[in-house]
Amino acid sequence: MTGEPARSDSSWLDPLLRFCLDNKLIVFLLVLLVLAAGFMTAPFDWDPGGLPRDPVPVDAIPDLGENQQIVFTEWRGRSPQDVEDQVTYPLTVALLGLPEVRTVRSFSFFGFSTIYVIFQEKADFYDSRSRILEKLSSLPPGILPAGVRPALGPDATALGQIFWYTLEGRDEAGDPAGGWDLDELRSIQDWYVRYSLQAAEGVSEVASVGGFVREYQIDVDPDAMLAFDIGLDRVFQAVRQANVDVGARTIEINNVEYVIRGLGFLKSLADIENSVITVREDVPVTIGDVATVSLGPALRRGALDREGAETVGGVVVVRHGENPLATINNVKRKIAEISPGLPEKILPDGRTSRVTIVPFYDRSGLIHETLGTLETALRQEILVTIIVVIVMILHLRTSLLIAGLLPLAVLLCFVGMKLFRVDANIVALSGIAIAIGTLVDMGVILCENILKRLQEAPPGESRREVIFRASSEVGGAVVTAVATTVFSFLPVFTMEAAEGKLFKPLAMTKTFALVAAIFVALVIIPPFAHLLFTRRIGHGLARRLSAVLLVLAGLLAAWQLSPWVGAALVLWGLYSLARSRLPALVRRRGTLIANYLVVVMVALILTEHWLPVGPEKGVLLNFVFVALCLGGLLLLFSLFLRIFPRLLTWALDHKLLFSGLPILLLLFG
Repeated sequence: MTGEPARSDSSWLDPLLRFCLDNKLIVFLLVLLVLAAGFMTAPFDWDPGGLPRDPVPVDAIPDLGENQQIVFTEWRGRSPQDVEDQVTYPLTVALLGLPEVRTVRSFSFFGFSTIYVIFQEKADFYDSRSRILEKLSSLPPGILPAGVRPALGPDATALGQIFWYTLEGRDEAGDPAGGWDLDELRSIQDWYVRYSLQAAEGVSEVASVGGFVREYQIDVDPDAMLAFDIGLDRVFQAVRQANVDVGARTIEINNVEYVIRGLGFLKSLADIENSVITVREDVPVTIGDVATVSLGPALRRGALDREGAETVGGVVVVRHGENPLATINNVKRKIAEISPGLPEKILPDGRTSRVTIVPFYDRSGLIHETLGTLETALRQEILVTIIVVIVMILHLRTSLLIAGLLPLAVLLCFVGMKLFRVDANIVALSGIAIAIGTLVDMGVILCENILKRLQEAPPGESRREVIFRASSEVGGAVVTAVATTVFSFLPVFTMEAAEGKLFKPLAMTKTFALVAAIFVALVIIPPFAHLLFTRRIGHGLARRLSAVLLVLAGLLAAWQLSPWVGAALVLWGLYSLARSRLPALVRRRGTLIANYLVVVMVALILTEHWLPVGPEKGVLLNFVFVALCLGGLLLLFSLFLRIFPRLLTWALDHKLLFSGLPILLLLFG
C-alpha cells in the first residue's frame, strides 16, 4: 500500500511480502505454473492430461561407478602372454596420452584383451569416447597384429543392465511347452529379438547370453588330404573363394545393357561340399572329398542357467544419461510389438509352442518401490502434520493450508532436480523425505505468528497489514535458519568420485526442499493466509451452496480417495447446513468438535496406511495403537508447553547452576 509510513525495523523481505499480498492473482498463477512444471518433471508414472512429460531420470540406486570407457580387442587362439605383448601393451601406452585420463587398467585373457580407460570426473562422457576413437583410428601401421581391430564398449555405465530376459517355448495357455533347441533359440535371439529391442529408445546394447551359436563346421580327413596331396591352406582358400559374389562389366544385347554378376555366397551344406579345391586328372577335387561338412555349435565360454535348466536370453543395457524407467517401458512396448511375430511350431502332442520373451530381472519393480517410499512418506507426514497442527494450534484452516502446500514444495524440488540434472534414486529422494519436516516447520512458524497477531490486533485494523507485519517479523529468521542449513552442506558439495556421487544428490535435493520451503513460506502462505484466515462465507445462499459443494466433494473423495476423507467432508457440509438450527452451546463448541473430528478421521486414514500391529489384528486394534502413540506424544508436548515458562524462569534465576548441565553433556559427549 502506498502512502504508509515505513517501519524503523523494516526487513529486506518487506517488498517481496508486500508484492505478494497486493498481487494475489500473480501468486495464484505462479502456483499453477509450479504445479504444471512439477507434474511435467515428476519421476512418477503420472498422466498430466495434455501436458507434455519430461520426467527426472529415475533409478533405484545411485551410480557410483567411475567415468570410464572400455576398449575390447579380440585375437582368437592366442595365449594371454601374446595378447599382453602385442595388443594390450601397445594400446595401453597409446591411450595413456589422452587428455583428462586419470589411469588406465588393462587385462589380458586367452583370445582377447580388455582395457579400462578411467577419465576424470569433470570429463564429458561422450567427448571421452570421441577422443578414444580418434586415437584408435590414428594408430601407426603395424602397431597391432594383422586383422586385429580394437572396439569401443557400449555407451553405458556399470549399472546399465536394467532388463534380463529368456526365450522359452510357451503354449496357448502360457505354460512352458519346450520343443526348441538351444541353437534355434540363440539364432532367434541374435537375428530377430536382439535387433528389435535395440531399436527401443534409450537402449545402448542388447547382449545375447547362453545357447549355442550355429556355424558351419568342416572336419578334414588327413588321409584323404594326403591321398590328394592337398594342404590345409588349400582348404581355407577354397572356402574363402567360394563364399563371395563377383562382379564384371556390362554387355549390350539388342541395345539393352546387362550387368554381369556372379553369385557365390554359400547357402547350404551342399554348397560347401561342392566347392572345388583343385583338379586331378581333369577330375575336380571338392571339399566333400577330403572333409565332412556339418552344422554345429561354436566354441563358447559361458552359459545361462535358470532354475537349473540351461536356456537362452539377453540383457538390455541402458544408454548413459537416459531415464532407466522410461527405457524399460520402451523395451516392454517393443516386446509387446514383436511377440506376435515370433516363430512357433507344432509339438508331437498337438500343442503349439511359440517362442516367448520371459523377463526374469526387471529393475522397474525396484524403481517403483523407491518412488513408493517417497509417496508413502509424503502421504503419512501430511496426515501427521494435520493432526499435530490441529491439536497444538486448534485451527483447522492452518493445518489444511500447511498440508496442502507440502506437495507443492515437493513438486518444486522435482523442478530443481530437472534443472540441475540430479537423477532420482533412493538416496536423492531420501533428501526430500528428510526435509519434509523442515517444510512443515517453516509453515507452522509463519502461520502461528499470523494467527497470534490477528488475535491481538484491534478490530478496526487492516487484516492485510497485520499479516504483513507478522510475516515480516519471522521472515528474516526463517531465511537465516534455512541459509545456515544450506551453508552446512558446502563440504558435501566439494566431494568427488564415489563419495560425491553418493552424498551430493541427497544434499542437493534437501537444499532444493529448503529453498522450496522459503518460497512457500514467504511467497504463498501470506496471501493465502489473508484469504483463508480473514474471509468468512456469509449467511444465506453462499453458505448453503458451499455446504452442498462440501457434501459433493466428500462423496467424490469417498469414492476415489478414502471413505474417511469423504465422511469428514460430508459431516462438515451437513454441519454447515444445519448450523443455524443447532443449539447455541453446540454452535459455540462446533469449531472445537470439528477440529477433533478431523483428528479422528485423519488418525483412521493413517491407521489404514500404517497398520503398525499387522493387518490380521483388525482396524480397531491398529487405530487404538495409533491413537495411543499420537496421543502420548502430543500429551508430552502439551505438558512441556505448560511447564516451559516455569522451567525458563528457574533457568534464568539460576544461570550458574543451569549452565552445569550443558557442560556435563559436553564433557560426556
